[in-house]
Amino acid sequence: MIAPEVTVIDYGIGNLLNVVRALQRCGAAVTVIDRATQIRDLPDRLVLPGVGAFIGGMQEMRHRGFDDLVKRFADTGRPFLGICVGAQMLFEAGEEFGEHPGLGLIPGRVQPVPEMTPTGVAHRIPHIGWSELYRSPAGSDWAESPLARVPEGASVYFVHSYAPVPAEDAHRLADTYYDGVRICAAVGKGNVWGCQFHPERSGESGLCVLQSFIAL
Repeated sequence: MIAPEVTVIDYGIGNLLNVVRALQRCGAAVTVIDRATQIRDLPDRLVLPGVGAFIGGMQEMRHRGFDDLVKRFADTGRPFLGICVGAQMLFEAGEEFGEHPGLGLIPGRVQPVPEMTPTGVAHRIPHIGWSELYRSPAGSDWAESPLARVPEGASVYFVHSYAPVPAEDAHRLADTYYDGVRICAAVGKGNVWGCQFHPERSGESGLCVLQSFIAL
């Protein structure tokens, strides 16, 4: 049986090793690229990991030619997954350290996680730890997405101070709640998906996300 192929983008600041290991554990044959020029033909599946700041990620993406590569790949209809900052960069703009343009594949912005709970109590930022996934109020269907094998209410691991805010609820796959604050946890538009949480650090639930992505 031939292992499904997954290409992972290395732009210098991603949580690369854990992502690669998790994909390999799920049965994928993983190729890592650190320059867009390393690719002759567009791959079958593409993963964009991420840690750090939105602006730093976008600067490195442009410097290495990955911004154009990701946009061309998205047009193929093949599966694409962004993780954490990799998911944030899918949006039109980010507000971390000023306003900066993103890849613009999904309408919306990346904004700070609110510093206050709905009752006006200050809570810790960044949001760190395990939180449960719930379907968005728009009733997004998880069946044909990386969340297909994840039961609603499963806990996944977050480390972030900013989160995407999709312009359209239809692109909001899943939410989580941090002290009552609603946070977008996963997004999807066509063949492009993003997880604000870290599947590679989310135990069996995270492996289910990666397995479903590989199976797409």
